[in-house]
Amino acid sequence: MSSPTNSRPTAPEALPRCAVCGTGSRQPPFRPSPPEQAPDLDLRPGEPVRSTMARWLQQCPSCGYSAPNITRAHPAAAQAVAAAPFRALMAEAAYPALARRFLAWAHVLEETGALHAAAEATLQAAWVADDLDQRDLARLWRLEAVALWRGGPPLDQEQTVRIIDALRRAEAWEDARTTAQALAQADMPEAVAQVVGLEMRLIAAQDAGRHTVASALPPPARRPHVTHQQRSQPKGRTGLLGMLRRWFRRS
Repeated sequence: MSSPTNSRPTAPEALPRCAVCGTGSRQPPFRPSPPEQAPDLDLRPGEPVRSTMARWLQQCPSCGYSAPNITRAHPAAAQAVAAAPFRALMAEAAYPALARRFLAWAHVLEETGALHAAAEATLQAAWVADDLDQRDLARLWRLEAVALWRGGPPLDQEQTVRIIDALRRAEAWEDARTTAQALAQADMPEAVAQVVGLEMRLIAAQDAGRHTVASALPPPARRPHVTHQQRSQPKGRTGLLGMLRRWFRRS
């Protein structure tokens, strides 16, 4: 007679724990494939990544802390999450739930001094509002993103182009015009100059609509993938210029 097989029950997989309050929760990892379509002028990625925003950030169901990975947090994050402004943001029913998630991450970033990253997260909240056709909120959050960019360290050309686009989409025509004109005087690579030229034409026409990077340059001979995340690149291949080179590289 054969002896019974010794088996032990498999231990349940440990849930990720929030770095702020210690609560465990299910947080499926998100590994996007590269977008196949051109990004918008503000670098919102094309499809299929464009439609996956609900999975870009994790959020603790207990304290509301949001981040790409809630098991990690800046030492000052707990204080920011416990403060009244964060709690008020979490209770703001007029804001879409997904937008609140991005704004929660932006708030922590701002409170911990990462102003440019906070601007990025705030702009992403505006993208959520775009998708829901909530134009007033999209305009508000674009202007807040611009203020965060300008309040941080000196801006590079990529960030300035994104500010121009945010101002145009928010219908801040005079600010968009003067910012674009100032950047147009700088020494820029041709591809970036063509994007700025398109922005200036759209501003002159008071066109506040969405436009893609593909509309800024002539059709390329071939189109490699464009990723929405920064990767290790040789010097000169990162940021807007690197993205433009990868997207519009010619044979």
